[in-house]
Amino acid sequence: MLFFFLKNSSMIKIKLATLLDTTVLAQLGRVTWEESHGQYIDDKNNLLEYLDKNFSVSKTKQEIQNPKKFFYIIYADEIPAGYAKIIVNENQENIASNNNCHLERIFIQKEFIPLKIGQQLLFFIQERAKELKLDTIWLSVYVKNKRAIRFYEKNEFENVGSLNFKVNGVPYENIVFSKGL
Repeated sequence: MLFFFLKNSSMIKIKLATLLDTTVLAQLGRVTWEESHGQYIDDKNNLLEYLDKNFSVSKTKQEIQNPKKFFYIIYADEIPAGYAKIIVNENQENIASNNNCHLERIFIQKEFIPLKIGQQLLFFIQERAKELKLDTIWLSVYVKNKRAIRFYEKNEFENVGSLNFKVNGVPYENIVFSKGL
């Protein structure tokens, strides 16, 4: 699936990732997760262990083969700039609907944030969830990640609860946001 935008003279493309994209996706995941969350993890060895475990090529390949998980890569002028990962119909205690889209990851590399392509990727994901006949989209955000919280509030997501996201056993309080589609 391709989706093109023209933003700030950059050609933007969003594509469903395949097994051929596994290495690029693993690298994007590792870089963008560290850029967005690394400052919040006090123990840098814990951070590196988490990145190694969750963003390896083999782990990414395993996840991309799961029929309930979809990865979308966003390109700016043919350069991988970020990605999103959704999980279809994942149960979560704060979400009433079983017909939902869990936006588990949406990350843009730091250098591409000024292009505001995260907004385009979010819009694309919401439209994709509607095509899949899902009625709710939900996600979680670390409580100290104020920029992300503002982004989701601006996009009409509502705070519906909290959960603890663990990085190698260390809990980090997250806000659960939800939005009807």
